[in-house]
Amino acid sequence: MSSPEAQTPAEPRVARPFLPALLLLFVGSGCAALIYEIVWFEMLQFAIGATGVSLGALLGTFMAGMFLGSLALPRYVSTARHPLVVYAILEIGIGVLGLLLLVLIPWMSTVYGSLAPPGPASIIVRTTVCAFLLLPPTLLMGATLPAIARYVESTPEGVSWMGFFYGGNVAGAVVGCLLAGFYLLRVHDIATAVVVAASVNAVVAGSALVLARLTAHREPAGTDRGSGPIFDREHRGVYVVIALSGLTALGAEVVWTRLMSLTLGATTYTFSIILAVYLTGLGIGSGIGSYLSRALHRPRLALGACQLAVIGAVAWTAYWVTEAFPYWPVNPAITDDPWLVMQVDAVRAILAMLPGPIFWGMSFPLAVAAAARKERDPGRLVAGVYAANTAGAVTGALCFGLAAIPTLGTQGSQRLLIGFAALSAAVAFGPALLSARSERDVSRARRFALASLAAATTAWAAWGVHEVPSLLIARGRFSPTYFPPRTLYRGEGMNSSVAVTEVEGGIRNLHVGGKIVASTEPQDMGLQRMLGHLTALLHDGDPRSVLVVGFGAGVTAGSFVTYPEVERIVIVEIEPLITREANAWFTEVNHDVLSDPRVEVVHDDARHFLFTTDERFDVITADPIHPWMKGAAALYTTEYFELARDRLRPGGVVTQWVPLYESTTEVVKSELATFFEVFPEGLVWGNLRNGSGYDVVLSAREDDPGVDVDALVNRLARPDYADVVGSLSDVGLGSAQALLGTFAGYAPQFASWLQDAELNRDGNLRLMYLAGLGLNRYDADRIYDQLLTFRAFPENVFRGSPELVEALRDRLSED
Repeated sequence: MSSPEAQTPAEPRVARPFLPALLLLFVGSGCAALIYEIVWFEMLQFAIGATGVSLGALLGTFMAGMFLGSLALPRYVSTARHPLVVYAILEIGIGVLGLLLLVLIPWMSTVYGSLAPPGPASIIVRTTVCAFLLLPPTLLMGATLPAIARYVESTPEGVSWMGFFYGGNVAGAVVGCLLAGFYLLRVHDIATAVVVAASVNAVVAGSALVLARLTAHREPAGTDRGSGPIFDREHRGVYVVIALSGLTALGAEVVWTRLMSLTLGATTYTFSIILAVYLTGLGIGSGIGSYLSRALHRPRLALGACQLAVIGAVAWTAYWVTEAFPYWPVNPAITDDPWLVMQVDAVRAILAMLPGPIFWGMSFPLAVAAAARKERDPGRLVAGVYAANTAGAVTGALCFGLAAIPTLGTQGSQRLLIGFAALSAAVAFGPALLSARSERDVSRARRFALASLAAATTAWAAWGVHEVPSLLIARGRFSPTYFPPRTLYRGEGMNSSVAVTEVEGGIRNLHVGGKIVASTEPQDMGLQRMLGHLTALLHDGDPRSVLVVGFGAGVTAGSFVTYPEVERIVIVEIEPLITREANAWFTEVNHDVLSDPRVEVVHDDARHFLFTTDERFDVITADPIHPWMKGAAALYTTEYFELARDRLRPGGVVTQWVPLYESTTEVVKSELATFFEVFPEGLVWGNLRNGSGYDVVLSAREDDPGVDVDALVNRLARPDYADVVGSLSDVGLGSAQALLGTFAGYAPQFASWLQDAELNRDGNLRLMYLAGLGLNRYDADRIYDQLLTFRAFPENVFRGSPELVEALRDRLSED
């Protein structure tokens, strides 16, 4: 008697030649999705900030949408619907929402600015905004894989194709990452990138509809027809394993991105390289796992083997990043060709990072194979595995980014990753090791020996993960060219890795993300004091309220402590470790600023603070990190300067640091032109290093660029300004003539030079991409000399008694 299955007539199936075509469509889906992800993250950070909490809200919402979408499709979309039609509708929806968000995100950002409360309570509003904007499109993105899975059956061959679809999606993500990071956003802007992504969605949707017309679809007989549970109780262990795999995968990405950005330099190109290598590994692994899934009789054991391999992969990456790369005899500044440097960076990223993602990529198709039953709805099969994996990924990204790294450091975090990988392997192998149902099962003694060996290997791998060298935190990509410094403090915070070192002569340096951001070197002390005193003294009245963007060593903020009329000093610093820990090593040069009762410290992204505060200030000074570091260019855009202008009181003064070193003429032009776009009467002041150009300060007053020389002289002669004069004298600027003698130009004088400058706007972040290409350029003196060729004594700027004005003119003519 034949079985019921044998009596069921064979259903017409899709012709195999269309499966490779469908794989190509899924490559397009992945490409568009990654472009959207990069663009949305950039756009939303302008509003909700770039702190670890804000990024956690963004990433958590994005991944949560994918999770919910994967669960929703098999629950609410019938198996009777043609999978390709459903897939096309999803792609159309993603493209429409992608275009709509170009308008909605700026609008919602304005709403957020009026609603967000100060302090930790704003986290709820940030998350709500992210959910409102990102959940609809990410729900559709998460539904695409379960939708397309219904194109095949839950057979070994069909499961293999599900894995290939997943791998194709990841391969497309690699293309999208490189396309957005190295072309669309570098050459064009956010709007162009979104239009390209939406066009890809349209092509994919149209092609899917054409294929749907060419292939008949009938609801499969002999399956659960989409009525069973998404999470099959029989395979609970598989879901746990793939969830833990997702946790370790995203947790490792967070940890390794922190470490590799120290190793390679934290430019936007570095982050694109790291992400591309990571996704490439996932794609390779998913291809291998898809091929193996159709041949293996016990895919769950292969899934467990992948988790064991992850243990070694984490240890492998830890070795290269903490013990090898910092001491490689490779000078990253050997060439100023950025593209050659990026090739070396890509090789190092591949060498260090590729193994782990390969095994995580293999895990997904193997998990699908382990949970497959021929009679299951393929959509529900994939949805369950994908949702579990995504839920784990959300947990890993948030826990490691917001908790593990700040509390355990990268060393402890990587050891924790190894522990989770071992737990995942134990869950995968558990049933096989605890049962002896056939002769093929190993003996109890052998099972015990294997378990002991695995435990010992795990312990050995975890012990072998070393602490990130202080040299790497301090010198970053230049670590191979320096001897280990005397480290006074080191820490790994939620946003950055921080170190304080001391070198010969008692010079102390503050390092953030592998770069010196403040020091007691003469040229740095001059710049830091100038940012404070120039800002205060250019104010015609008595500046009472001060906003300092970026604490650094606290020298700039400490300059304002010396002013008797100042009543309030607000310091906005994104990394708490800098003010809570590193500050202790600079109290002698920053007037112990944090002990002053007039000071309030706000740990937040500066743009977010300006965007959400109603407070106005007499003076605002900004010393952001170098613009080639990813995210810093947001503090050099026209929109940021407009925010600063709007937060000034009448007669208020704003100043901004602009580095000339590790930069190019094009970068400096962009910075000056952008500032002058908002402050057309701006002034430029030079800070020298051994008589040569080093960096400059841009200044502007809200109403009038004029500087009253007599008033400045009289203020510095007041008895209650003795501390101000002393602070200026420490850096060779103890008189009005010395301070004003740093004048390097007036905005209208640079009009011809800046004609071809590219403005840095929120919509293009041009500076971030220009500055990233000038990483190894040391043309500060040449650029400063170019600036001085346009300098002329501006009669309408310096006013006062003829004697003092003429003396200043003579001083400037001698330079």
